[in-house]
Amino acid sequence: MTTLKTAQNQMSFMELALKEARSAASRGEVPVGAVLVKDGEVLAQDGNRTLELNDPTAHAEVLVIRAACEKLDSQRLTGCDLYVTLEPCQMCTGAISFARLRRLYYGAADEKGGAVDHGTRFFCNPICHHAPEVYSGIGEIPAGNLLKSFFKTKR
Repeated sequence: MTTLKTAQNQMSFMELALKEARSAASRGEVPVGAVLVKDGEVLAQDGNRTLELNDPTAHAEVLVIRAACEKLDSQRLTGCDLYVTLEPCQMCTGAISFARLRRLYYGAADEKGGAVDHGTRFFCNPICHHAPEVYSGIGEIPAGNLLKSFFKTKR
């Protein structure tokens, strides 16, 4: 029963992240969404806003980390879990490490820009201060389809 409930919670949080990714796409942003959770409570959720904010660091992951840190009045997010629709890039993996997130759940792999299981594999690198538990492939198909559909309209 606990395993089923955990899987249902993971999908619920990833569904929220997918909703944020769809919102990002509707704003013309690359459709990536993220949700940050502690003890089953959503602390922050957002999608990419790099174009809207003219800020190359306004990735969904960074936005939710900033919001959760503000909400908890702490630079450390120990005991928190991040759900994101796309494998985080090197910048975001650095932020995840410095925030001391407990777990990272991501949907679609990013062979070109990802830095968890691809590219630099940041969390396996000796310069990494803290590595979260990583679970990939949660909501992979809908996340991947959303990205493919978005980029198809751009080409």
